[in-house]
Amino acid sequence: MWLLVTAIHLFYTPNQSLVCQVYGSVYEVNDPYLADLIIFEELSEVTADLLVYEQQNRLYANKPGMWYFEDKKDFARFKIYFTPNKSEADFIVYFTEFESFAGCSR
Repeated sequence: MWLLVTAIHLFYTPNQSLVCQVYGSVYEVNDPYLADLIIFEELSEVTADLLVYEQQNRLYANKPGMWYFEDKKDFARFKIYFTPNKSEADFIVYFTEFESFAGCSR
């Protein structure tokens, strides 16, 4: 039974190291096949994998959860696509209003 629970956990939870490495400049694309990461935006921070704070300056987006939205995709570190379906997402984010709350939630 323990082996089954471990296998389910490995296949159905996002890779924590990947989630914690998503910071810096991001560019939002309109098609999922163009994106590096597919993200679902949650309305509650309880179930989110990453709490995101939107920075106004690219230089301050230097920690996990700190994002700066680029206008040009060539300057972005990651290209992201926001999906309306939670099951299609690589991980789940919640946009917080407080910079100190940003980061990995688990």
